[in-house]
Amino acid sequence: MIDSAKIELRNLRLKDYQQLKISMIKSYKTMADEYWSKAEIKTLINKFPDGQFCIEIDGKIAGCALSIIVDYDKFDANHKYEDIIGGENFSTHTKIGDVLYGIDVFIHPDYRGMRLGRRLYEARKELCEQLNLKAIIFGGRIPNYAGYAEELTPKKYIDKVKLKEIHDPVLSFQLSNDFHVKKVIKGYLPGDEDSMEFATLMEWNNIYYTKEKKLIDTKKTVVRLGLVQWQMRLFKDYDSLVSQIEFFVDAVSDYQSDFILFPELFNAPLMAQFNHMNEAEAIRGLSSYTDRLLETFREFAMNYNINIITGSMPQVVGEHMHNVGFLCRRDGSYEKYEKLHITPAEESAWGMKGGNILETYDTDCGKIGVLICYDVEFPELPRLLAEEGMNILFVPFMTDTQNGYSRVKICAQSRAVENECYVAIAGSVGNLPKVNNMDIQYAQSAVFTPSDFAFPVNGIKAEATPNTESTLLVDVDLDLLKELHAFGSVRNMKDRRKDLYSLKRKN
Repeated sequence: MIDSAKIELRNLRLKDYQQLKISMIKSYKTMADEYWSKAEIKTLINKFPDGQFCIEIDGKIAGCALSIIVDYDKFDANHKYEDIIGGENFSTHTKIGDVLYGIDVFIHPDYRGMRLGRRLYEARKELCEQLNLKAIIFGGRIPNYAGYAEELTPKKYIDKVKLKEIHDPVLSFQLSNDFHVKKVIKGYLPGDEDSMEFATLMEWNNIYYTKEKKLIDTKKTVVRLGLVQWQMRLFKDYDSLVSQIEFFVDAVSDYQSDFILFPELFNAPLMAQFNHMNEAEAIRGLSSYTDRLLETFREFAMNYNINIITGSMPQVVGEHMHNVGFLCRRDGSYEKYEKLHITPAEESAWGMKGGNILETYDTDCGKIGVLICYDVEFPELPRLLAEEGMNILFVPFMTDTQNGYSRVKICAQSRAVENECYVAIAGSVGNLPKVNNMDIQYAQSAVFTPSDFAFPVNGIKAEATPNTESTLLVDVDLDLLKELHAFGSVRNMKDRRKDLYSLKRKN
């Protein structure tokens, strides 16, 4: 029986799911159909395995505590549960956050009274200290409040629970475990009738927290973007192209920019040496420079203390030609992104295939996304990135006519409004008469904003002079996005009718 049972506290594993599901259904008596799906548990374990705890007793999951790490400054004090967990993808989880946010704790009814909840809370506190996080925060239900709602306000109810004049199975337990009430939130968990949709925002402060001294501010709210409107010209060799790249990196970094964005296929001038080949062979010849350019960009990112979005370059992936680029962070790390939608011309002339990478990227200036040219014309992609917390979308592009440019511009502006984010686009100008399929270029690089009172009335933060080689330096305020999400005249992200439609990734 339970008296002789072996109790093991450990990290949750995906193979525990069936037992976990049974425990959840038993625990959520009034919300039996609200248990976590296997896909959601898998995502949590993949993103933050150390933050998912369970207690196993004789092969059964008796209790569980789930959590993520968030950058708490990004959220309004009256946040809703769904907003702070980031939906089913837990998009708000970030390794560079400062708060361990508890998203669920439950104990199977058969094992209550064994102080298992205390063990789970202690495990969270230990993890918080190990990761040097500032605090543990979560929204707590007050399930007995419905019985007192006619006579007591939430504040008076909480005061009476603190004085032990009223017992609340959740709040009383949390208070006894050194958590304090930070504030009361209305509408935190819609449908929680027992709590009358009120919740207590609970906090436990890590007294051992030490704010790390960093050369680069990881909490920047005003971010400076540098966009390169690149002039297509013939270079005598690879080193001459690199010199031009370094010129722009040097110039933009002198203004303490946080990012520099290069256009799509900016290195096309190097194709001139392959002009004796057909177009498909020439693009493969150009791809031979991609690995060298990646290392060059990584070196420049560190040397000039700037995050570089490298535009795009051809790369052979398996047997196919892809259009790829790289985020080279100033700490030396990098990520690859790919063009997902290939234009008819790219497919017919070069035999290019679409890639499969669609991700947001953590940077010292928050989460960003990168989509190459044609991809911004597909609204599903930026929406998926926005659901994962993207603040800035970078779009390197290459268009030959003003018609093509207008498609990119109009769609980029729409994406800024739809997803309540900034969108930066950068393209090439000029011509390459000796390079097949790269004859002319048209571009006007720009930074677009949402359309509300805190932003420009036309949704355009800044634009470069059309068809002229130049740089564009623009400051964007991330706090304005936070205010827009909570208090905007319209709230596109929050007001979606999820009861009618949803957008999901395919595995």
